[in-house]
Amino acid sequence: MRVEHITVVVPAHDEEALLPRCLDGVRTAAREVSVPVTIVVVLDGCTDGSEAVARAADVDVVKLGARNVGAARRAGFDSVAVRPHEWFATTDADSLVPAHWLFSHLRHASRGAQLVAGTVTVTDWSGWPDHVRSRYGSVYRSGTAHGHVHGASLGFSAELYRAVGGFADLPAHEDVDLVQRMVEDGAHVVWSIDAPVETSARADARVPQGFATYLEGLQDR
Repeated sequence: MRVEHITVVVPAHDEEALLPRCLDGVRTAAREVSVPVTIVVVLDGCTDGSEAVARAADVDVVKLGARNVGAARRAGFDSVAVRPHEWFATTDADSLVPAHWLFSHLRHASRGAQLVAGTVTVTDWSGWPDHVRSRYGSVYRSGTAHGHVHGASLGFSAELYRAVGGFADLPAHEDVDLVQRMVEDGAHVVWSIDAPVETSARADARVPQGFATYLEGLQDR
């Protein structure tokens, strides 16, 4: 697949503290590729200074009050013009993509990938007891058939995205739902391990049934 433009969507709900780091990472990744990159921050029901952070970063801003991560990701991609040879990517406001994140997506796309699903890493476990980190490490598959779906590290062709109807307005697991529909559509999937995204292990969940809920389950096992 030839890619001539990339759009990256970052949904955010009251992410004033972590959004600057996230956007610094995405902008660094954008400088590592030879095609134009549009970054869209979707401010979903924000009551803090997230908008000021996004405006200062000189990225595109979409505002809504859905308090729904699926609707937020969808609104971000709906806000951009339909272009040929477009690649879509998405991450989370509490995450940090590596500098080669988008370069990795383009490399996989050039080899035929229509969907790139990446892994995540956690570096700060300070909010959890030691056994949670140990249990997480013991169950998290990180090989080339890892099968993980993280909204913090997804990329796909815009054509495929629109063919399957885009993100559904789901409050959780919107990423899994989208990937399942893409796989059922026959997409060429790469379960990428070469550009893991650092994500937050904070205990105060922004999304119901999200990563924090998963870690709570490991804690209580």
